[in-house]
Amino acid sequence: MSRKVLITAKVHDYLINKLEEKGYEVSYRPSITYDEVVAAIPEFMGMIVTTRIKVDKGLIDRAGQLQWIGRLGSGMELIDVPYAESKGIHCASSPEGNCDAVGEQALGMLLSLMNNIQKSNLELRQGIWERDGNRGFELNGLTVGIIGFGNTGGAFARKLRGFDVEILAYDKYKTGFSDNYVQEATMDQLFEKADVVSVHLPLTAETHHLVNTAFLQSFKKPVWFINAARGKIVNTDDMLNALEAETIRGACLDVLENEKLSTYSPAEKERFEKLLHMPNVIITPHIAGYSHEASVKMARIVLEKLHVI
Repeated sequence: MSRKVLITAKVHDYLINKLEEKGYEVSYRPSITYDEVVAAIPEFMGMIVTTRIKVDKGLIDRAGQLQWIGRLGSGMELIDVPYAESKGIHCASSPEGNCDAVGEQALGMLLSLMNNIQKSNLELRQGIWERDGNRGFELNGLTVGIIGFGNTGGAFARKLRGFDVEILAYDKYKTGFSDNYVQEATMDQLFEKADVVSVHLPLTAETHHLVNTAFLQSFKKPVWFINAARGKIVNTDDMLNALEAETIRGACLDVLENEKLSTYSPAEKERFEKLLHMPNVIITPHIAGYSHEASVKMARIVLEKLHVI
C-alpha cells in the first residue's frame, strides 16, 4: 500500500515534517495544476488541499489508493465529499485552526473603516491633513449582526466582547447558542436592529448571491457590511449599487466573486476600480484566516482529524 501524500498548496513546514515523521513520503507541489493532479493521483494514499484544486468525481475515480483528503481551513465546496466518502475516502477540514485569524481580520477591517484609518492614511501620503472629514464612529453601543454562527462567526463574536456592543447572531442550522455575550436572533431581528453585519457562511447553492439588492434593502438603516467568508455569497454589482445609493454605509471585503484579477473582463475591471476608489470600502486579498499562527494550527488539526498524528 502506498504511503505517498500529495500536497497541492503552499503549507507550513510543520505539516510536511509531521507527515515525514510518521513515515509518509511527501510530494510537495504547491503550484500543481488540476490536470497534473488527475495524472498523478493514482499513486497517492493521501491528499492535502486548500482552495485551488477541485476534487471532483473525475479526479476521485482515478484515485484508486486514496484513503483521505485533508482540507486546510474551512469550506468543502471544492471537494465532492459525498462521492469521496462513498468510495471510502475520509475527508476532514480544519475551520477551528483559522477562525481566530478570521475574527481578528473582520474586527480590524471594521475598526479601520469606521475610524477612517485607511482613508486618512492614504490622504496623508498625498500631503492631505484632514481631521473633520475623517471623524470616526464608535462601535460602543451599536448592534452587530452575525449571519452564520459556526467557528468563524463565534470567533468574531469573541473578539467583539470588549466593545460594549449588542451581538445578534442568526444561524439557520443551529440553535441554543445564546450566552452572556451573544443573543440568538432571527433574520428579521437583524434587519430591524443591526448597525453592522458580518457574514460567516460556507458557499453553497443556498448562499450563492445571498447578499443582493433585496437583502441589502431589508435593513432598517444603512449598515457597515463585512464579508470574510466567500466572495460568491455577495452579488458584487448589487453591492456596488448599494454603496453608490448609500443603502449601506461601507463595506469590508476580504473575498471577491472573482479573485483572479488577470481574468477580469472590462466590466469586472471597471467595477473593481470603482470599489477600490470608494473611501468607504476596504478590500484585502483573501488574507483573513491566513495568519502565520493559523497555518500551523490548521495543519495540526487536520492531521489529528485524519488520525495521522
